[in-house]
Amino acid sequence: MVGQLSAIKLERWPIERIHVIDSDLGLSGAQAAGRDGFQHLVTEVAMGHAGIVLGLEVSRLARNNADWHRLLELAALSHTLICDEDGVYDPAHFNDRLLLGLKGTMSEAELHVLKSRLQGGILNKARRGELEIALPVGLVYGPDGRVGLDPDRQIQDTVRLLFDTFRETGSACAVLRRMRAQHILFPRRISRGIGKGEVLWGELEHSRVLGVLHNPRYAGAFVYGRTRTTYNPELKQVQLLLKRENWQVLIRDAHPGYISWDEFERNEITLRRNAVGFSTSVRGTAPREGGALLQGRVLCGRCGSRMRVRYDYREGQQKPYYSCNEGTVRRAESRNCQWVRGTDIDAAISALLLQAVAPAAIDVALAVQQEISQRVEQAAAVRAAQLQRCRYEAELARRRYVKVDPDNRLVADALEAEWNERLRQLDALQREHERQQQADQTLLNEPSRQRVVGLVRDFPRVWGDHRTSAMQRKKMLALMIEDVTLISGVQIAVHIRWRGGRTQSITVDKPRPIALVRKTLPQVVQLIDELLETCTDGEVAQRLNELGHRNWRGDAFTTKKVTLVRLTYGLKGRFQRLRERGMLTSTELAQRFGVCPTTVNHLGRQGILKRHTYDSDHRYLYEPPGDVALLKGAGSRYGGRPPQLIPVPSSAQGAS
Repeated sequence: MVGQLSAIKLERWPIERIHVIDSDLGLSGAQAAGRDGFQHLVTEVAMGHAGIVLGLEVSRLARNNADWHRLLELAALSHTLICDEDGVYDPAHFNDRLLLGLKGTMSEAELHVLKSRLQGGILNKARRGELEIALPVGLVYGPDGRVGLDPDRQIQDTVRLLFDTFRETGSACAVLRRMRAQHILFPRRISRGIGKGEVLWGELEHSRVLGVLHNPRYAGAFVYGRTRTTYNPELKQVQLLLKRENWQVLIRDAHPGYISWDEFERNEITLRRNAVGFSTSVRGTAPREGGALLQGRVLCGRCGSRMRVRYDYREGQQKPYYSCNEGTVRRAESRNCQWVRGTDIDAAISALLLQAVAPAAIDVALAVQQEISQRVEQAAAVRAAQLQRCRYEAELARRRYVKVDPDNRLVADALEAEWNERLRQLDALQREHERQQQADQTLLNEPSRQRVVGLVRDFPRVWGDHRTSAMQRKKMLALMIEDVTLISGVQIAVHIRWRGGRTQSITVDKPRPIALVRKTLPQVVQLIDELLETCTDGEVAQRLNELGHRNWRGDAFTTKKVTLVRLTYGLKGRFQRLRERGMLTSTELAQRFGVCPTTVNHLGRQGILKRHTYDSDHRYLYEPPGDVALLKGAGSRYGGRPPQLIPVPSSAQGAS
C-alpha cells in the first residue's frame, strides 16, 4: 500500500521509522476483507502509531468509498497525515478531508467507467455469438474458432445415450439408475489447475444429469447471462440462475448440437413437472412408489387445483385417497375441498385403458421390441468404445515401459506398476462387457421376442399381473392419459382428457359406508330366521354354506357368526322358540313327574320321550308326555322300586 517512497524526499525520517506495506500488491481493492496489508494499516492508524501515510495515489488504498472514508475518519481522530504526489493533507481539516473524499469518489467513478467499457465489449461480442466461453463436455472449439461436436466418438455416443435415455424414461433419476446399471462412465473435462482441458471418466451423478439436461448449449444455442453473481449473508460470491426471459443473449441454432431446441424445451417442461412442490401447475409428475394409479394427474373439479395422494393402511393393504387440500393450506379453511377414495376410480380408469389399448396391441409389441433392440445396441456401442479406450491406454503404458532404460529402476518400476494397473482395468472391463453382452442377448433372442408379443396381445393379464409394479402401470397410463378431473357428489363424476385432446366422462358409484358394507344381506337374515325354526346355530351355519352364502368378507359362516347375526337383528334363538312351544328341560320334567333327570335323559335317548336339540348335541328340550303312567312305569324298571324323587344339586339345574 505504501510504496514508491523513492519519489518522496524522506531524508528527515529515520529509516527505522518508515514501514513499507506491500503485502496487498496484486490483490483487488474492491473490499477490505482478505487484504491483510490494508487491515494492518487501518490498525496502526487507529492506534495512533502512524504519523503520515504516503503513496502515489492514496485513493487506491481502498477501491470503495466505505473503506476509504473509514480510513479518513480514523486518520482525523489520530491526527495522521495523508501524503501523495500532489501534496500533504490533514484529514482533521475540512478542506483537506473534502478534497480527499472527492479523490476517492473520482477513483470509484473511474473504476465504474472501466468496468462498464469492459462489460460492454464483452456483451457486444456475445450478441454476435463470437464470445469464447467454457463449453460443456461434448462440445469443443475448432481451429477456426467455431463450436462443434467433440471428435471423440466415445464422448459423443455417451452424451447422446444420456439424452436418448431421458427421452425414453422422462426422469433424471431413471437416467442415472439405467446408466449406472449398464456400468457406463460419463466424461468430464478439467477446467482449471494441472491437466486443464483433459477428459476424465467416472461414475455419473444426479447433479451431472441435471446439468446436461438444463444446458442449452447441447441444443445448439449460444447463451450468455444465464447466471448473476451476488453475495450471501457471509459476503461470499454465489451464482443465481436467472429465468430465460432475463438472459442477456440467446441465439438459437448457433452451432451443431445433440438435440433440437424443441426437444430442449420439452425436456425443461418434463423436469419442471417432475419437481415435487405444492403448486397448482405441477401436473403429470414422474411415476413414484405407491399404489395410486393417477398420482400427479388428478385435478379437483371444484377449484381446479391438483389433488394430492395419501394412503391409509388397513388390514395390511395400502388404500389410496385423492384429496384436495388447497384451501386448507392456502386459505386456512376448516375442511378440505373434497376427497375421494381412489380404489374405485383406479379400477374404472384401468378398464377404460384396457379398452383403448386392445386394438393397438400388435403395434405396441413391435414398438417395444424395436425400442429394446435399439437400447441394447446403443449401450453395447458405448461399452465397446470404453473397452477400446482402455486397450489404447494399456498399450500406451506398455510402450512407455518398453522405451525406458531398464537400469533406471525408479522410473521403470513406476511405469511397470502403471502398465499392470491398466491391464487389470482392461481385464475387469472386458469381463464386465462380456457379462453384460450375454445378458443383453437374452433380450434379443427369439423366445424373448415371442414373450413380448404374447404379453402385449394379452395386455389385460400383463396389467393385472402382481409382478407388474405400480410405477410401470403409471408409465403406461402416462402414454395415454393427460389428466383426470374428479367431482364428488351423489356419484363421482370422472372426466378423462386423453393424449391428443379427446375427452371422455364417466360416473363411478361412491363406496358404501363400512356399516352398510358389513351389513348382512336381508335375504340371508330372513333365511336364518326360517332355519332357526328347525335348526341350531351350528346347523344353520352348515346349511348356509351348503347354499353358497358368505358374509361381507366372503368368508364361510360359522356358529359364532350365525349367533352374532341372530343377536344383532334380534332373532329368537332355537331355545326360545322351543320354550314358546311348551318344551321343558330334563330337570323341569323330572320335578313334574317325580323322577330323576337321569331317567328323563335315558328315556330321551331310547326315544320314549321326544326331545329337540337347541344348542349342541348334548343340550335338549323335551316335549311333555301325554301318558304319565308310561313315564312312571318306565321309571319303575330301574331296581324294581317305585320311582322316587332324587334331589338334584342346584348347579345341575337346567342341565340335560
